[in-house]
Amino acid sequence: MRLSRTASWFLLAFGVWSWFIWVSFVRNLWKNGSGLAFDAAGDPTSYFWVHLTLAVTSFLLGTAVGLIGLRSVLALRRSSRTERTERADRTDRPDQGTSA
Repeated sequence: MRLSRTASWFLLAFGVWSWFIWVSFVRNLWKNGSGLAFDAAGDPTSYFWVHLTLAVTSFLLGTAVGLIGLRSVLALRRSSRTERTERADRTDRPDQGTSA
């Protein structure tokens, strides 16, 4: 299956965005002083564990989606480079199928 250039870049950007957003979220969750993430004794609450699970899941999915996008972008670049090389080779050589 081949993805379009737009879809490939979108998937790659989504993976990067997912990491950026969720790293910021986990950092804020860890520093949470409102009492939601940690109780009075400093132990993590269920709110903390649920949101940490969401963040880890999003890291994994963001990584998978981003890698699919990256592999697709690289494949598109390789195929584009190959097509340009083949086109240049055809224009540099005289047509061998005809006799002069």
